[in-house]
Amino acid sequence: MRSRTRRATLLALLGGLLLVGVLAVPYYLRGLSLVARAGGMRDGLAGSIARWGTSPVTEEDVRIPSRHGSLRARLFRPERPRGRTVLLTTGVHADGIDEPRLVKLARDLSAGGLTVLTPELPDLLSYRITPREPDMLEDAALWASGRPELAPDGRVGLMGISFSGGLSLVAAGRPSLAGKVAFVFSLGGHGELSRVLAFLCTGIEPGGRPRRPHDYGVAIILLNVAGLMVPPEQVETLRAGILTFLRASHLALRDTRQAEETFAAARRMQSEMPEPAATLMKYVNERDVAALGPLLLPHAKVYAGDPSLSPELSPAPSAPVYLLHGTEDSVIPAIESVLLARWLEPRTGVRLLLSPLISHAELEGLKDLDDVGRLAAFWARLLDA
Repeated sequence: MRSRTRRATLLALLGGLLLVGVLAVPYYLRGLSLVARAGGMRDGLAGSIARWGTSPVTEEDVRIPSRHGSLRARLFRPERPRGRTVLLTTGVHADGIDEPRLVKLARDLSAGGLTVLTPELPDLLSYRITPREPDMLEDAALWASGRPELAPDGRVGLMGISFSGGLSLVAAGRPSLAGKVAFVFSLGGHGELSRVLAFLCTGIEPGGRPRRPHDYGVAIILLNVAGLMVPPEQVETLRAGILTFLRASHLALRDTRQAEETFAAARRMQSEMPEPAATLMKYVNERDVAALGPLLLPHAKVYAGDPSLSPELSPAPSAPVYLLHGTEDSVIPAIESVLLARWLEPRTGVRLLLSPLISHAELEGLKDLDDVGRLAAFWARLLDA
């Protein structure tokens, strides 16, 4: 009963928005269609809206040359192209370009007419954010923009999810990409990395607002600064335990039984560790951000100090920037996009939307007419850029 009521509400919601789109701005339908696809709408009127203007998509694996070695990538091509090629990069995740949410978004975007290239940044596979990543994004954008079959006008869009949003902005500001980037899109991205890490360690947003940070982010910080936290002979053991915990966290999204087995393995690894690694691993397993965060904070600030890891410490792109952020994001708080927009506005055009429909880096659900309308309008403008 509850499911039927929710479906009826969504149908009414999308039907009302469809009427607005037809009567007001025709191109708005393209954004509304993408929002419906991203929301998993398949049946009835909602399904018709989701399929509006779409075509079949083909996928192929490609390799992209880079100064740091050849990059694995996947190319999504629509049968009826409408719009330019975009480089879509996932956040910190061991699945890389196979990450299910990234693949779905790439397919949704490509079905609507965009050619989507998803380069894989190898450091992100091992949960590291490094100065090599903007280099690789720069090289990938140069490669794609120089191929007439992908970029007839010599320009591409850069789209980054989570920390790749900020890294994409850094890459887009490089001199070599001047005139070769049509726009930059950041979904749940950062403006200043050390500011985000300070939030994850303290639970205090810039400006003093408290918010419970996601334990996932703190575990990743510990993974990166483990060499500063434990004796050298304990570093790899601790990192192996953290990686096991992170793998279990990913499995929890799709396989509960396997996730529980992997969490249990992480606890067994903790029991076999010497101190101080055992205590740090205990904090990870128990998701004890309050205990672990203050220990990490001094080292996190050092780790995040490289200017090439933060858009606000790097040259701004001249291309228009689109910032989309979930209002309740507990990994990278929404204030990051607000502060980033303020920093960018004197330098380039910026469109910012904070939405309660977005979690950290994905659509949570279609709940409110006004929020869905604003999200559809945001995407309509971006897809037409």
